[in-house]
Amino acid sequence: MKELPDITEVEIKEDYNLLITFKDGLTKKVNILPFIRNGVSSSLKDYGFFRKVKIENGYLTWPNGFDLCPEFMRNYA
Repeated sequence: MKELPDITEVEIKEDYNLLITFKDGLTKKVNILPFIRNGVSSSLKDYGFFRKVKIENGYLTWPNGFDLCPEFMRNYA
């Protein structure tokens, strides 16, 4: 079974960008703005709320329950 590429570090950058480091050492800068739409993700439009990102069980999460899968983040261009 393929191991999930857990996220181990996240650093908040300007303009809704995150610098994400994975368990294997790969680091990617990802702009989260394209994932902020309606529904649960709409809270992230507030930049102060966006900055509350945490890592839980290898996923990026926010206090409202929105999360981003590490595998998706790793494969996102």
